[in-house]
Amino acid sequence: MPPNEKMDLLEIRKKIALNKYREYIFWGIGLLSTLVGFVVLFTLIIDLFLDGFPRLSWQFLFSYPSRFPERAGILSAWVGTTLVMMVTAATAVPLGVAAGIYLEEYGKKNWLTDLIEINMNNLAGVPSIIYGLLALGLFVYFLRLGESILTGGLTLGLLILPMVVIATRESIRSIPNSIREASYALGATKWQTVKNHILPYSMGGILTGMIIGLSRAIGETAPIITVGALTFIAFLPSSPVTPEFPFLSFKWLLDPFTVLPIQMFNWISRPQKGFHLNAAAAGIILLFMTLLMNGFAIYMRHRFRKRIKW
Repeated sequence: MPPNEKMDLLEIRKKIALNKYREYIFWGIGLLSTLVGFVVLFTLIIDLFLDGFPRLSWQFLFSYPSRFPERAGILSAWVGTTLVMMVTAATAVPLGVAAGIYLEEYGKKNWLTDLIEINMNNLAGVPSIIYGLLALGLFVYFLRLGESILTGGLTLGLLILPMVVIATRESIRSIPNSIREASYALGATKWQTVKNHILPYSMGGILTGMIIGLSRAIGETAPIITVGALTFIAFLPSSPVTPEFPFLSFKWLLDPFTVLPIQMFNWISRPQKGFHLNAAAAGIILLFMTLLMNGFAIYMRHRFRKRIKW
């Protein structure tokens, strides 16, 4: 082999070895970063359970807040959280999915849709307190909805709406055009194609975006405090079910409320150690509710994917 070719081959081998070395370094840095985040999260969760688990009981779950830590409970807080999240999901999910479908399938590619897309991406990064101030002026003062469950749910719905829209668009965008073309070739309309093909195939990504948004909303405190959520409440909202026809009542939408993050903040700001343990126990319940929502979304995603396979 000529000397020049030997030198070239040696240089190539050196470059390959250097690239492999860099790849190992990057792999090690990525693994170390992952382990650091996991260890920190695992340590915080373990510390939360060590402090709060002894306080968990039926009395804690079904008692109202009290100025005595051993008697205090989170009944009004977890009920308020559940009702607020129901309003949030009922407003943000249909609007977000519909907006994503329109922008991706129906909206023409012009300066208006580009402006909407840019603003939607920017709104996803706006601090939550800005949404609280917006909701205070719009829902509380202008629409006069008061410091109610409806106001809290609409506020959090606005907060996660950009996430749902972006997740819906990305999920729809990942569907191959061949599916659309095959549907059109068989004579299907635009809406039939979207309903029967695009939405079922993209539902997994849409559900993932929904649960990410709802997981963020359930832990928000700043916008809820801004619109007037209470830090101490010793009664429940009106029941949504009534014994008289039509057996449903929406009076609870305008009732005052509190949520678990605010109850935790109220307890952790007090000097007594007992209230700190109560806050840790409430954090466990909040974590459980978040995991429950995630589990439901994973189950629904599995159902949709299984239906598509068949």
